[in-house]
Amino acid sequence: MLKLIKNADIYLPDHYGLGHVLVAGRQIAYVGQSLPALGSELAVETFDLDGQRLVPGFIDGHAHITGGGGEAGFATQVPTVPISGFTNAGVTTVIGLLGTDDITRNTSGNIARVYGLREEGISAYCYTGGYHLPPVTLTGSVKSDIVHIECILGAGEIAISDHRSSQPTFDELIKLAGEAHVAGLMTGKAGILHIHLGDGPRRLQLIERALTETELPPRVFNPTHVNRGKQLFAEACELAGRGCWIDVTAFPVAEDEDAWSAADALLRYWQGGYPEERITVSSDGGGCLPHFDHQGELVSMDFATSAALPDTLKTLLNHGISLQQALTPFTINPATLLRLEQKGRIDKRADADMVVLDNSNDISGVMALGEWHRYDGRCLRKGTFE
Repeated sequence: MLKLIKNADIYLPDHYGLGHVLVAGRQIAYVGQSLPALGSELAVETFDLDGQRLVPGFIDGHAHITGGGGEAGFATQVPTVPISGFTNAGVTTVIGLLGTDDITRNTSGNIARVYGLREEGISAYCYTGGYHLPPVTLTGSVKSDIVHIECILGAGEIAISDHRSSQPTFDELIKLAGEAHVAGLMTGKAGILHIHLGDGPRRLQLIERALTETELPPRVFNPTHVNRGKQLFAEACELAGRGCWIDVTAFPVAEDEDAWSAADALLRYWQGGYPEERITVSSDGGGCLPHFDHQGELVSMDFATSAALPDTLKTLLNHGISLQQALTPFTINPATLLRLEQKGRIDKRADADMVVLDNSNDISGVMALGEWHRYDGRCLRKGTFE
């Protein structure tokens, strides 16, 4: 059945204004300010948004879809994230990865969860590997995984500057980055190295050295959690100026903490005049949020959810940022980095992934691949075991 979304205030993410969107199957067939001519013989379901804002679905580029954690014993492993944990937060595309535990959680399990989320109705992809080297792969190498497995876009999250990492050397890191890059060239995929940053004093030194000493393009190196330290974030902004895409994490930040919230980081980035297209925001959903003492002992822990993304968007809007600008790190920027051409925009022939925002900037509707998962404030679709 065709779906006609009427009287929506559309953001592409550029502000288009009041208009109508026709959805045919999984894709957008029409965007216009006049109603499309549809014959009476066609089956059309109509949804009148009455001026509510319609924006592209969010891309969560960093989520532990099989659950993260396990850093204080097996009982602290975070459960698998259900699909409504993403869709109720406006996430219509998610990228899964492994963290500290890349033993009991592995690339095979990540791929299986990707396919499960796809069967339940959203777009999902993943990285191969995890925190440690040699990386946990399915076919024997990062290059082969990216080339032969459709849903694998790159490698990550490889940990540096963190006591939980495998303490990778410069040569090990650039060899892995080279594999990801060449596989990306062969397949047209992102081919990036998604790099976890810890609290260590070396911060981004390995990446900075790679940009200076190798021929690898800057876009291959994609550091995440760069807002976890204020000096780290300042250095990451300089990397963005050199051509890297940087990723901020929407985790909670205390007032006296040496870190920036995702909203504060984005505000500072834009105020600094850095390239607007080279910053993204992700949730770390399903991942553990641990705090360690100077001996590496766990002091406290929590876990992240994708709900942090709409919360961050709402904070930006409350700070006076236009919706058009605020949307870019959630939509078109990650779509560009990940080379997902059908994502991150409302346009003819793009995937029908859209979010409806009410007058309070809360999510009232979520459509993924042409199907409503949430509408008029109600969750319509849940996962198999929810």
